[in-house]
Amino acid sequence: MTHAFQPVLERIAQEIGALADRGRPADYIPALAAVDPGAFGMAVAELDGTVHGVGEWRRPFSAQSLTKVFTLALVLAEEGDALWEHVGREPSGNPFNSLVQLEYENGIPRNPFINAGALVVTDRLHRLTGDASGRLLRFLREESGDDRLGSDRDVAASEAEHGDRNAALAHFMASYGNITTPVPVLLREYFRQCAIEASCADLAVATGFLARHGLRADGSRLLSRSRAKQVNAVMLTCGTYDAAGEFAHRVGLPGKSGVGGGIVAVVPGTCTLCVWSPGLDARGNSVAGVAALDRFTTLTGLSVF
Repeated sequence: MTHAFQPVLERIAQEIGALADRGRPADYIPALAAVDPGAFGMAVAELDGTVHGVGEWRRPFSAQSLTKVFTLALVLAEEGDALWEHVGREPSGNPFNSLVQLEYENGIPRNPFINAGALVVTDRLHRLTGDASGRLLRFLREESGDDRLGSDRDVAASEAEHGDRNAALAHFMASYGNITTPVPVLLREYFRQCAIEASCADLAVATGFLARHGLRADGSRLLSRSRAKQVNAVMLTCGTYDAAGEFAHRVGLPGKSGVGGGIVAVVPGTCTLCVWSPGLDARGNSVAGVAALDRFTTLTGLSVF
């Protein structure tokens, strides 16, 4: 079945342009605070890598937590179910940078997408490769076909200067033996990871392995079908923090948001999407991004439900 994505994207962009409330950029990371909340881009990548886009879909932006999807996949590809001894697969019900549950759950984060869980996954990737952020960047370049992708040093430095909460999470989990990389090294790798800049086109294409049930762009297998299903399932239930239920209700797709204003989403067997608009709601999700994905699944009928 073929889909005429471009007219759908153009209609969505027109509707999003009329949104009265676009939210506010992430002001707790000063390097992101000045981005225009009215900016908008959206891309759809088909299974063969064909990309359709609208708005500022080729403008690089700070990927932030979108990168957590890829680090999770890389670790699962290397060590499989052993990862789940160190991080759970349940929604947290708390903000993404919360420390609340760690103490009474013995330093095991609820899922890989809250900050504590992402730190654990980055720790595992660094143990496996010795260069977590470099391995991630190489993977994104290979899957997107864009060798220009890189990490913004100013954004990474800005996060490091305001990274006390992440440092606290890492030290606390290290006290339970759930972090083995020296915390300063881990934080450096984590901030470099989050500061990677990529466009909607890059990220939609790079996420394609999840729509292809684990197959990379070159046809080689990164994940088994079962493990690709695991990543999609965790995205659906945990990918938008404590708004995951609302996102599933409105959009009906596995998705992962980031405080840079991006959201990636997966239609298994059909396509992948990335939408970017830096104005966030109170839970850290792009206001226009969620609205755009809501309209996409409504207009196309493409959903996992």
